[in-house]
Amino acid sequence: MTSLSKVKHVVLVLSGKGGVGKSSVTTQLALSLATLGHNVGVLDIDLTGPNIPRMFGIESSTVLSAPGGWIPVTVDGGETLKKSGGSIRCMSLGFLLRDRGDSVVWRGPKKTAMVRQFLTDVLWGEMDYLLVDTPPGTSDEHISLAEQLRSLTIVDGAVIVTTPQAVATADVRKEVNFCKKVGIDILGVVENMSGFVCPHCAECTNVFSSGGGKVLAQQFEIDFFGAVPIDPTFVMMIEGDSKDEEGKKESLLDKYQKNALSPIFKDIASKVVAKTIPTPGDG
Repeated sequence: MTSLSKVKHVVLVLSGKGGVGKSSVTTQLALSLATLGHNVGVLDIDLTGPNIPRMFGIESSTVLSAPGGWIPVTVDGGETLKKSGGSIRCMSLGFLLRDRGDSVVWRGPKKTAMVRQFLTDVLWGEMDYLLVDTPPGTSDEHISLAEQLRSLTIVDGAVIVTTPQAVATADVRKEVNFCKKVGIDILGVVENMSGFVCPHCAECTNVFSSGGGKVLAQQFEIDFFGAVPIDPTFVMMIEGDSKDEEGKKESLLDKYQKNALSPIFKDIASKVVAKTIPTPGDG
């Protein structure tokens, strides 16, 4: 029995371009899947930029060891998860660094070994979805990830993240071709940073143009999951420490339910579920 034997679905979050918001998409996809009642794991293999602990507000958490491996960190879901019955647990190299500012200067073989350890030595337990946040490009980590996952479990597919402009979609095309070469199905494309939502008037302005992700999806005949604008209130929510009307600290998930991006990602999460869980009569 492997550490992934009780994980029902494995979904990679990929992009050939850095800075497109893979960690943000992974975080919001995890929050949305948990809201739908799923038990979700988030594995951060972006070894030189492990942002998942910060995104979930759990940087100060410590990974505990148990017989057989590491125990992932549980995210406080507040009242939202109490109602839905879902859960979120995370594993990242960021938990193992002494300081948030520490740099990881490793050669390829050490990175490959770390990816292998993350896939074999984390005790996920019963899990509906494992989301894997990856570094940009098609490097050693990606090849190692594809090979290791193939030997351990079945990968449902990948969510490809791009931004609208042509320089981003050109790099993402390489990621699509990479998936085809290593045999990873593409579930769909998310166009991130598709416009900027003004925090004062809520008007959306196309700062980086729009539509590039949809065109990319059409060219490769893959599903387009949706366009996600830049919303400064989401950044403020991640960085802030808000409290509810009674003065109690709110969980990230409770805060996210009030965010304008929440319904967008709930729709994207529903599309991921539809692609990975066959409905009666399919096939």
